Amino acid sequence: MVAQEEDRVLTADVIVNTDLRYPICIGDDTRPALATFLEHRGQRFIVLTDAQPDVARLARDIGRFPGALGVLPVPLGEARKRLTTVEKVQDALLAAGAARDALIVGGGGGVASDLFGFCASTYMRGVPYLHVATTLVAMVDAAVGGKTGVDVRAGKNMVGTFTDPVAVFAQTAALQTLPYRQIREGLAEIVKAGIIEGHELFESIETLAPHAFWRWPWLEIVAEAIKVKTMIVADDRQEAGIRQLLNLGHTFGHALETASGYRITHGAGVALGLRAAGLLALRTGRYSEEEHFRVLATIALLGMPLRTSVRVEDALAAMQSDKKKRAGKLRFVLPRTIGDVEYGVEVPERLVRAVLAQLRRQPESTG
Repeated sequence: MVAQEEDRVLTADVIVNTDLRYPICIGDDTRPALATFLEHRGQRFIVLTDAQPDVARLARDIGRFPGALGVLPVPLGEARKRLTTVEKVQDALLAAGAARDALIVGGGGGVASDLFGFCASTYMRGVPYLHVATTLVAMVDAAVGGKTGVDVRAGKNMVGTFTDPVAVFAQTAALQTLPYRQIREGLAEIVKAGIIEGHELFESIETLAPHAFWRWPWLEIVAEAIKVKTMIVADDRQEAGIRQLLNLGHTFGHALETASGYRITHGAGVALGLRAAGLLALRTGRYSEEEHFRVLATIALLGMPLRTSVRVEDALAAMQSDKKKRAGKLRFVLPRTIGDVEYGVEVPERLVRAVLAQLRRQPESTG
């Protein structure tokens, strides 16, 4: 069943029609649309869920739909995004009787999307997977695009697959239950999308940044950020070219996460990485200070960090395992202007060192 056919059976606030061959449904409450989707597929399914109470409650509701084999709660967090957790989940799937004809429905945030998607893509050599995204980072980034993965000692997401879900459901009402710090995790990805797209999206983020999150039009913002990602991914499914744009801020960000032992969260790492990418773009003559400081001001208004205590040598060491290296050389994604971003940029290590050192100091524009 192709995405266009599945789109016609869904009812929700927003259906993002993409070229990714699967529908993305965005709504305050997507449970009715999900129930219709599952009924239309006529396939038995099992629910994997983050054990966090609000997510587990939603998962139990889904577990009452016809065709459910059960609900398996899994304690998650970046520290548990490991192969040992994958083995436990897959053992539990076997014990629950999930066969090759079952659909795995995952519920939760970015870690859940990465880990449950990887479990599905490798369980019995691959079973279909659907994600119900309950955090902002999952809605606008992790659940969309078909990347799965787990962390190993050498680095973040170093083991994974490119495997599309059969659908994504973004449950925006769940944002009302999240603390501000968790919403900020996804805001870094939205700022990234705004820098890539430019124009109205970045200006919307600038306008909204001073306001409380409960006043944000989440349906519209989530839909616009998803459209940026799906437009790029549709042209480059396996990150051989233009999809690398979506790594803006991530080479620095992932290194800082790893070097800190994941005390720096993904959203904080991306925010720091966006500052670092801007600094590197300035040092290579690609970017204007005016636009760099626009980005910094927006990040600061959103309450995300712009300074880190991670040592330069530790961050550099973590970068050496970056999976975006080519022929042993690091390659960066750098802005030329807001709305014009370049990928595959090689720069001398001395400039990377200088930027990492500058990240340890407060930006001039924020005092």
